[in-house]
Amino acid sequence: MAPGTRFTLVFDADDTLWENNIRFERVIADYLDWLAHPTLERTALRTMLNDVEAANAAAHGYGTKVFLRSLHDLFERLWERPADAGERREIDELAAALLDHRVELMPGVAETLRELGGRHELALLTKGVPEEQQAKIDASGLAPCFGVGTYIVAEKNNEAYELLARELALDPAATWMIGNSPKSDILPARAAGWGAVFIPNTNTWALEHAELDAADPGVLQLRTFGELLRHF
Repeated sequence: MAPGTRFTLVFDADDTLWENNIRFERVIADYLDWLAHPTLERTALRTMLNDVEAANAAAHGYGTKVFLRSLHDLFERLWERPADAGERREIDELAAALLDHRVELMPGVAETLRELGGRHELALLTKGVPEEQQAKIDASGLAPCFGVGTYIVAEKNNEAYELLARELALDPAATWMIGNSPKSDILPARAAGWGAVFIPNTNTWALEHAELDAADPGVLQLRTFGELLRHF
């Protein structure tokens, strides 16, 4: 980056600023234990759940309620009947911890954002149920860092990036997206002509995986959030 250049830095939220998917993974582990299917192995059950989640995400979006729907749908597919009242209650109880929208910031996030905010324009772009995402933003205490604004969309696809670019009159050559998801952060940002910073998270949701072009000079891959200060 040229010294002194001022950029617009747009940040993903879940699994970039704070841990998110690992909380769902813990629920899934408990759910698979609870299922105790007599013939199918856990890997097969997880593959089936991924398929159910993909279908429900396409039809109904994201968030805790859709996730719960997927748990109930998989139960019905496996046992060829809906869960009874007691089973539904047990499934819901497994996921009860997801409803409090607690936030565990990634190491160095708050300090890094404060320093970057003195050098560049910062925005946040996240997807999901507006009430759930806003609750996490509020709990994080990070909203004041994003002087350009915080934006919650149903899907982070090419259209969402194009709409945000028009709304904010962004210069693609001076705009960077920072996130952990190849599918939702990196690829659509590059399609919009932005630069992209990929910060992998080992707990990234399987449905957010996608192949990246290792030779793309517009993608910067970092190991940690704090490394942003070396480049911006």
